[in-house]
Amino acid sequence: MVNLKSGRILISEPLINDKRFFKSIILITCHSKIETLGLIVNQPTKLYLHEIIDGIKESDFQLYIGGPVEQNAIQFIHTLGNVIKNSIRINKGLYWGGDFSIVKKMINNNEISNNEIKFFMGYSGWHEDQLENEIKEKSWILDDSSTKVCMQKSNSELWSKIAKKKGGQYAIWSNLPINPNLN
Repeated sequence: MVNLKSGRILISEPLINDKRFFKSIILITCHSKIETLGLIVNQPTKLYLHEIIDGIKESDFQLYIGGPVEQNAIQFIHTLGNVIKNSIRINKGLYWGGDFSIVKKMINNNEISNNEIKFFMGYSGWHEDQLENEIKEKSWILDDSSTKVCMQKSNSELWSKIAKKKGGQYAIWSNLPINPNLN
């Protein structure tokens, strides 16, 4: 039985069929019997929050690709708990969403830093039993890495770092190029 729950980490298998998830690390933000939602935490873009949201001063809040679903919607995770009203607890010390007007005010007043909050365009989602089946088919590895890795400024190198830590075949996979046929 697959033990899915909020706060778990998914690591894509290196030969996953969907290129959008190549060397992805996904934080599961919400899991229920009918759906699972998550955010890819290691696919940064070249965009910053102030470039796409009006009324936010210039800052270093980089945007990440959270997944292929609703990429025109901004998602965020943070460590601020009840400071941001309506936040959803993912696990101890990590929260998802909340009142964006509070976030905007905090950014503009220099009351929040990018090690406390991370922004995403879109999210990843699976319907009932879909993710469980993908894990059984070996598209994903469930991992118990600390969710602190989710708040780091990161890229595909983070996937390689976690794969190396797992050892064995995963350590070998850590150096796999995008197109293994060119290796």
